[in-house]
Amino acid sequence: MGVPDILAVREIARSRFFRIEELDLRFSNGVERTYERLPGSGTAAVIVVAVNAADELLLIREYCAGFHEVQLTLVKGAAEGQESLEEAANRELMEEVGMGARNIRFIKRLSLAPGHMGFTINVLLATDLYPARLPADEPEPPEVVPWPVAHLDELIHGEEFREARAIAALCLARPLLSK
Repeated sequence: MGVPDILAVREIARSRFFRIEELDLRFSNGVERTYERLPGSGTAAVIVVAVNAADELLLIREYCAGFHEVQLTLVKGAAEGQESLEEAANRELMEEVGMGARNIRFIKRLSLAPGHMGFTINVLLATDLYPARLPADEPEPPEVVPWPVAHLDELIHGEEFREARAIAALCLARPLLSK
């Protein structure tokens, strides 16, 4: 199976954050179809598994507009300007939990609903944390929730922690976390 040929691309909607495109495609067997997608913006995004000296994950409770509720999750955000992934992860940690990291390690780039979206997020592990705060861009500061690494399974299977990106990030980081 090969990648289909793109016959035409049309932007059909745009907001501050998203564009919706229609793609007219021709597949290798000659079948033509129109798909809709949210193309990527080209801005890198990070999700951070942060572990403090007490061997606790630093989680946040933040407002999630998609569900109009507060959810427990990991620190995440978009890179700004020419920031590296590590710089973006460190800045987001400082903004959202008031901690910086001396050690930040890239784990993996994940795609999000690739059948419909061109977005990715990069999983990073942050350790050797130290107090450092930057002004946050959220309307309300997120609540910081330390969670013992020893109770990782309870977190992953708990009702309050259900964001797929965060669960995937923890599963990928698990072999690197101390027990």
